[in-house]
Amino acid sequence: MKNWHKVFESPSQHRAQIVQSVLQTYSLPAVIVNKKDTTYHFGHFEVHVGPDHILRALKIIADEIRFE
Repeated sequence: MKNWHKVFESPSQHRAQIVQSVLQTYSLPAVIVNKKDTTYHFGHFEVHVGPDHILRALKIIADEIRFE
C-alpha cells in the first residue's frame, strides 16, 4: 500500500465508504485511510487506490458519484 494514491477526501466517513464501495463495484481495490483525530475531531478520510487504477478511479468518481 506504500505506492497507493489518494483519489478522494472527505471529512465524512460515510461518503468515503460510498466511494470505496462504488470503486469496488468496478473491481478496483480501494482502501479508506482515516486521517481524523479522535481527540479533537478534525481531519478527514481518504480513499486510496493502486497506481495502476488512479485515472480509472478518478473518472468513475467524477462520472458516477454525486453528493448533493
